[in-house]
Amino acid sequence: MSPITLPPAYLDLPAVSTYLALSESTVQKLTREEVTFPKPRLLSGRRVGYLVRELHEWAESRPVANLAPPVNAGYGRAGKAA
Repeated sequence: MSPITLPPAYLDLPAVSTYLALSESTVQKLTREEVTFPKPRLLSGRRVGYLVRELHEWAESRPVANLAPPVNAGYGRAGKAA
């Protein structure tokens, strides 16, 4: 019998940043200022985490953009492919 792998229920700040493709400082700003952004949950005395389900719901609620990606999207420094 193979082991069961489950997705995480909670993510820490660096993982939230990666999951949402936002910087950690932007996630912190959204946490402080935006009413609809999920708030971290207290997991233990000194540990918090963001509930993945709430992050997913927030991401799905973002409006569809009518803007094209920026010209340099997908490129590293000086316009060279990353």
